[in-house]
Amino acid sequence: MTDPGAYCREIESYLCRCNDGHLIRIVGPAFEQVRGWAEAGVPLQVVTAGIDRRLARYRATGPHRRPLRIEFCEADVLDAFDEWRRAVGVGAAARGASDAPDGGEGPDRRTRSGRRLTLPRHVDRILEAASNRLAREEMPEGLRAALTRLVADLDALRPAVRGARGAARKAVIERLDAIDRVLLAAAREAAGPDLDGLEAEARDELASFRPRLDAAAFARAVDASVDRLLRSRLGLPSVRFDE
Repeated sequence: MTDPGAYCREIESYLCRCNDGHLIRIVGPAFEQVRGWAEAGVPLQVVTAGIDRRLARYRATGPHRRPLRIEFCEADVLDAFDEWRRAVGVGAAARGASDAPDGGEGPDRRTRSGRRLTLPRHVDRILEAASNRLAREEMPEGLRAALTRLVADLDALRPAVRGARGAARKAVIERLDAIDRVLLAAAREAAGPDLDGLEAEARDELASFRPRLDAAAFARAVDASVDRLLRSRLGLPSVRFDE
């Protein structure tokens, strides 16, 4: 069981760094909010990802005299947690940490912060992310080849994405899943011996869910968490589209 006090202090420290050294104590209702995240098993890495999202939007509106408070990050933290649960396959075990059912609301699902997630926008975003990654820096040749192939595959798929319904939409989503598996296989090969460290990190991240999952489900969750960590370390997009 996560120690809520230690968990809260870690978030305070992170938020202090985000606020250029301005420390705001998490007390009272804010502490109860954060303790709820700890009890629900929201990993610290997920909380910081949510804070980063909220901070990016906050800064985009111009200079501010007031530092960002944790209370205003909740929608983004819970969005990030929903995405993490779907990514690692612990949605059912985590049910109750938020009000929304797993998987959203269909083709035009809304996140808590109000953003629409459509299939065409998803494909466009992945194409942009993959192209930017290819242009940014050196990477293992196998991974570069996989990303180059991903861009070509998605470019070829784009005409089928817009307006796809029923069986055609299902076929597009299945194709995206296949493209994603190829990319992850290349990422695992590029990681080499670092995979052991990523697996240990994944097990630690999932520790609060271990009592709620059987051995097979936990192994699948660890495997999916390693994939998520690989994406983060290597700057890779998630191609699959979860409805």
